[in-house]
Amino acid sequence: MNNNAVSKDDYERRRAWGLLTSIDLFGCAGEILRDGKKIRQYVIELCNLIKMKRYLDPVIVHFGEDPKVKGYSMTQLIETSLVSGHFAESSNSVYVDIFSCKFYDQQKAVEFTKNFFKAEKVAFNVVLRG
Repeated sequence: MNNNAVSKDDYERRRAWGLLTSIDLFGCAGEILRDGKKIRQYVIELCNLIKMKRYLDPVIVHFGEDPKVKGYSMTQLIETSLVSGHFAESSNSVYVDIFSCKFYDQQKAVEFTKNFFKAEKVAFNVVLRG
């Protein structure tokens, strides 16, 4: 697991406009990432965990003619920006991005995401925006 998490002190000292965490999961439980209701549950629980106010319901759509990209995609607007995810069925991989101009605990988000999808391997990257 990468560990380039940003502390709240660093976030404030650098006067960042926002924080982006990209989470890549490999070897996930196929029965979870192929279930739209589970993906909905995930994003609601994630937003609660990192204290993000959701705006409207998540949009979760299953599509993709090419087997490489076939699977669900999810977007959840939050008051401070967006959570998105792509769930690749062919490789049992999950790719989640959390972008917010409000600070959140990236490590909590990564651990929760890894555990929810029962991933064997996780990599993540954190970028300060602005």
